[in-house]
Amino acid sequence: MEVPDSIDMPFNVPFTHRLRFTQDVFGQDAAVLADLLEASGDQRARVQFWVDEQVLNAQPDLRQRINGFYRDNADRIIQPGNIQVVPGGESAKNDIHIFERMLKVINAADLDRRSYIVVIGGGAVLDAVGFAAAIAHRGIRLVRLPTTTLSQDDSGVGVKNSCNLFFKKNWVGTFAVPWAVINDAKLLETLPDRDFVAGFSEAVKVSLLKDPAMFDQLCELAPRIAKREPDAAMPMIKAAAMWHLRHITRGGDPFEMLEARPLDYGHWSAHKLEAMSNFELPHGEAVAIGVAIDTVYSAAVHGLDPAIAGRVLNCLNDLGIPLYHPMLEDIDTLHAGLEEFRQHLGGRLTVTMIRKVGHPIDVHEVDWAAMCDAITHVADFARHHV
Repeated sequence: MEVPDSIDMPFNVPFTHRLRFTQDVFGQDAAVLADLLEASGDQRARVQFWVDEQVLNAQPDLRQRINGFYRDNADRIIQPGNIQVVPGGESAKNDIHIFERMLKVINAADLDRRSYIVVIGGGAVLDAVGFAAAIAHRGIRLVRLPTTTLSQDDSGVGVKNSCNLFFKKNWVGTFAVPWAVINDAKLLETLPDRDFVAGFSEAVKVSLLKDPAMFDQLCELAPRIAKREPDAAMPMIKAAAMWHLRHITRGGDPFEMLEARPLDYGHWSAHKLEAMSNFELPHGEAVAIGVAIDTVYSAAVHGLDPAIAGRVLNCLNDLGIPLYHPMLEDIDTLHAGLEEFRQHLGGRLTVTMIRKVGHPIDVHEVDWAAMCDAITHVADFARHHV
């Protein structure tokens, strides 16, 4: 057979993204998790649990419930060592030594590609542990149990993981499809109110990009979500998670190889604000500010109905998410977030804006004067709605 000197051969890799919704994954719904942990031939699956320290402190019975899960499923799974505890919040992603320890623990437990890491925690912990799982043996099966509204309706369903480096958000990381994601209602019960409502900034974001009816429903339900009424909150978490899942599995660009990253609407400023605040500003609140800014900018520059921009601001406010942070006053430093966003994408700057609800557009230039006006508009709105 004669082989040419130049060969381009496209190929596809089959993945299955498994998403489950449960009420009590270590109680009445324990079989949902157990059924996802397949044996390796005639060998029981090695399953290692990693838990967010903040979640463990808030739910002191969680360790006992996990140990009960091991006992109840001893015929199909093996516990390789102790339950591992990870510092909660962004600190899990900021310290490279924590990440190094993760790899040492995985190695000591003799996990392999058919083993499982089950990570229970907020988005930052899912990111950090997921990154370790993705690079150990070039990939250990990862099961995510998100414990925040933000990670249940957005990041936990995604295919990204990372750590922060060089004071830049998500600078080091990989794309890796999780083996499964379980959104469990009981794991949200001890989430502080501030974090509970902040997670719905991502639901507002995805509704603006994908679903006008969902956006209308969110605006209507926002005051009830702020009161943590389950009948209002849980359907919106489920709807947002499903839109993220559809985008990843049907959107044609799961690993973000193209120029645009529509699901990062509002994130160029959000990521920069987090770094500027030394990651004291929670991601959900930063996203709310970023979505507000880019929506007001879209109304000023790209033809979005100004009434829609007003509804977005009111919706975020009704959810109880603050839209002001002192770092908004440092315009010059915030401006650098656009270049960092471009670098993270590669190639030319591509930022998603919206022309109508459900109709995102890609733009390659930003009118900085108009953007400054948008930032000022959001800050002024926030000051008058404290």
